[in-house]
Amino acid sequence: MIGKTYTIEELKDRNLIIFEAIMGSHAYGTSLPTSDTDIRGVFMQPLEDILKYGYEEQVSDETNDITYYELKRYLQLASGNNPNVIELLFAPTDCVLIETDEWKLIKQQSSKFLTKRCRWTFAGYADEQIKKARGYNKKMNWEESEMTRKTVLDFCYVLKDGGSIAFKNWINSEPLKNTSIPLHFHKTINQRNFGLVAIDHAHDLYAMYYQTSPEWGLVSDEEKANNVQLTSVSKGLYPISYVSFNKDAYSIHCKKYKEYQTWLNERNEDRFKMNKQHGKNYDSKNMMHVFRLLNVAIEIAKTGTINVRRPKDEIEILMKIRRGEYEIDDLLRDAEALVKDLDEVYSKSSLPTAVDNEFMFSLQLQIRKMFYSL
Repeated sequence: MIGKTYTIEELKDRNLIIFEAIMGSHAYGTSLPTSDTDIRGVFMQPLEDILKYGYEEQVSDETNDITYYELKRYLQLASGNNPNVIELLFAPTDCVLIETDEWKLIKQQSSKFLTKRCRWTFAGYADEQIKKARGYNKKMNWEESEMTRKTVLDFCYVLKDGGSIAFKNWINSEPLKNTSIPLHFHKTINQRNFGLVAIDHAHDLYAMYYQTSPEWGLVSDEEKANNVQLTSVSKGLYPISYVSFNKDAYSIHCKKYKEYQTWLNERNEDRFKMNKQHGKNYDSKNMMHVFRLLNVAIEIAKTGTINVRRPKDEIEILMKIRRGEYEIDDLLRDAEALVKDLDEVYSKSSLPTAVDNEFMFSLQLQIRKMFYSL
């Protein structure tokens, strides 16, 4: 199979798109002037392309702000009650950009895609957003304290008097005077004057030796080293002290630092500044989505439909959450109360437990026959 990747321009030039809409905050009614424009849609892969190249599930731009699902993939995700996908069936009319007869066939059956699984898919997304909000809080705190790049030497500790002292403190502090190192060397001494020798049966513990000529070093290059280096020591020398390298802590720091740098590069600066400005130490946009998703899930159970564009009174509350006008503890308490409501309304709901497979097959076949003129 040769394989083929479509471009967005190709989907449009070949008239393969059967539905396209502006979704996200613009559709919900919670957008700001700085909000991104999220485009979602559905396309039909030509039959000859499927037979020649194989099936293409979706086409997106580099930022995933624009995504089109092939019909089969769309119906799979919709039957699984994926919130972002199922919302397309109920997109506000002022957000719809393309709507063909093939899409209208799907839209006419929109209620059949809503099942009791929405209890878990929508609430699951809400739980994921809560975790993101807490994770965002953690990263904001990292920026204030922990996320200075550290080196191996920051995790080396000199054993002394039944305890330990950080090597960088030890080399510049009073305890150095209690060693056999001559006083006149103290001001010029650095990590290159010391060498390490591994101790048998002692994990990450080393004997540390000293010499006046700087040829050794706990590390070869402090900025690049990921471990201490060992030194060949002449017979007759005695250890000046013992050093422990906390390798596990160093590995955790490196992982956190890398994660933080990725977050710095990928974060939305306008959104970050807004969260900094309200000072509540949570991602207010994520928390806004928590309440929107929970409210929509309850609405589905009660009414059997979705209002993607939220009611004005709810939008007002959602925007207050986005502006950080509430405390995180109050929001989490209210979210937990909504989750309890979910359990009650879904236990009484008449929604089916799942989408009927025969219905899905028949609908896809009918749409493909229409599009392919079969």
